[in-house]
Amino acid sequence: MNSDRKSGRNSLTYKDAGVDIDAGDALVDRIAPLAKATRRPGADADLGGFGGLFDLKAAGFKDPVLVASTDGVGTKLKIAIDTGICSGIGQDLVAMCVNDIVVQGAEPLFFLDYFATGKLDVEQGAAVIAGIANACKACNCALIGGETAEMPGLYAKGDFDLAGFTVGAVERGQILPKTDTMKAGDVLIGIASSGVHSNGYSLVRRVVADAGLAYDAPAPFERAVSLGEALLAPTRLYVTSGLAAIKTGAVKGLAHITGGGITENLPRALPDGLDAEIDLAAWSPLPVFGWLSKSAGIGEREMLRTFNCGIGMIAVVEPGKADEAIAAFTHAGESASRIGTLVAGDGEGKVRYRGVLKL
Repeated sequence: MNSDRKSGRNSLTYKDAGVDIDAGDALVDRIAPLAKATRRPGADADLGGFGGLFDLKAAGFKDPVLVASTDGVGTKLKIAIDTGICSGIGQDLVAMCVNDIVVQGAEPLFFLDYFATGKLDVEQGAAVIAGIANACKACNCALIGGETAEMPGLYAKGDFDLAGFTVGAVERGQILPKTDTMKAGDVLIGIASSGVHSNGYSLVRRVVADAGLAYDAPAPFERAVSLGEALLAPTRLYVTSGLAAIKTGAVKGLAHITGGGITENLPRALPDGLDAEIDLAAWSPLPVFGWLSKSAGIGEREMLRTFNCGIGMIAVVEPGKADEAIAAFTHAGESASRIGTLVAGDGEGKVRYRGVLKL
């Protein structure tokens, strides 16, 4: 008998090496109806092709400029993995991408995801991708494809990683920010966040570890839920509300408040010669921010350049149309209010703070 056959070398399968094709097929079967439910004009193909198709003409655009964004969820994933709570992490992934293109005035058209793990857990994967599909549907954004990668030896047992990619479009004359129209006196509207969103979690996890807390313990700042559940509150999707506010004609610019906080993100929407003056007493941050600051001794300025501190999006609007813009955000389900104005500056746009955060 052949010695190789005796040793079993010729009987190896891909599954023996740690990659289960059947599990991958089972996941595709589970998520296909979810993806189908996100169809919109321009995206009608089924999953399974080598590439995803989108018809801009069918979507109603006349002279579109494409806007693309890609992102992940960062170390917030580690909390989802440690707690087994994966239902909201898909929305985080979508939000981090689509919120970044709506600030350019763009409507997100389609989304693709990348899910990588050491050993595929079909239930876990289905929960994550269900969250992605539901978030896409909420934004009228088609989930037209993705990739599930099973890579034994590269990821520790139970670990997984996510990446997302979205493409949107905006008519050529409607691209934001319209920095040439901004002037001193323009109003800054803050749109509330749902929590920490998806930035700063390396620091969040350090605070939790230093406090000796377990994720299944009641949250010190929200006793009705566990700490893990509270910290995994999904990132808000600002697409519907953002597009509604843009349609009023009041919005000159939008800033998505992600890593770097208000300090680093708002200047990205400002022209040279104009600064943003923010009244820190104009809103009350969610209790999670006060807990992070007080339990770890994080100073106010460090909070403002690390976390969103309760403001997930900021709009720059015409003073006479500020109430109309606030009404549009409110009607779309957001909590929006005036938090400052633009003032004359002496160089690149920056943020000036007055008052004190209510931490």
